[in-house]
Amino acid sequence: MSVDSVNASGFAREGLDALNRIAASAQAGRAGQSAQDEVRRAAELIAHCVRTDGVIQAFGTGHSQALVLELAGRAGGLVPTNRLSIADLVLYGGDAPSVLDDPLLERKPGVAERIYDLAEPRPEDLFVIISNSGVNSVIVEMALRAKERGHRVLAITSLSHTRAVPASHPSGRKLADIADVVLDNAAPRGDALLPLPGGGSVCALSTLTGVMLVQMAVAEAASLLLAAGVRPPVYVSANVPGGFEGNLELETRYAGRIRRTAS
Repeated sequence: MSVDSVNASGFAREGLDALNRIAASAQAGRAGQSAQDEVRRAAELIAHCVRTDGVIQAFGTGHSQALVLELAGRAGGLVPTNRLSIADLVLYGGDAPSVLDDPLLERKPGVAERIYDLAEPRPEDLFVIISNSGVNSVIVEMALRAKERGHRVLAITSLSHTRAVPASHPSGRKLADIADVVLDNAAPRGDALLPLPGGGSVCALSTLTGVMLVQMAVAEAASLLLAAGVRPPVYVSANVPGGFEGNLELETRYAGRIRRTAS
């Protein structure tokens, strides 16, 4: 890629190409041309969780939290979703806010276990764990904890990145090694898409493709639920008449299991 590609149209072209590859892969799977339709498998996990009265527990750190927000508690999304965050240590665990000042907190042992315990998940809950690299300690620890407690784990990660870097967790494992289903966000090693002259790259891709994967999986899960005669419990925008009140009614089924804060 030349320096002439480092511009808006260059990112649009490369970003759309990645999105089209993801979409084409899913369509090939639906047509029976691929035995590994991971979006379909992800949707089956999500639909099963909803049908068995489970909650989708979504977790990520750093910019992966954008995809957690894409999945948990948004208009057009599924109601039985819960956002897990390192900030839970303060919001629900009683830690001082200053604990979040540590930039290496996500690499410390025991953090994920505390976040898990604070959420009090049930066995039927599905864990969706999002990490571009898939190697941070808290990410791997959360996946291991979820599996140990009998949960299914859906991962969204970059296989190119995770295969190019060593494991950092003491187990020697990465998120993709632990998950039941892995959705590859097609991001390059390091995430940034457009190479710069003299080294380095600019413009991250994983959020763009991750949103695509999340929404494709939710759409496919909704299709599976409808085929089974189950109406998907989805949020209506709170900014349309009756939306806020209708959402509150849907949430009562999952009272005490899903958190909805102002942020």
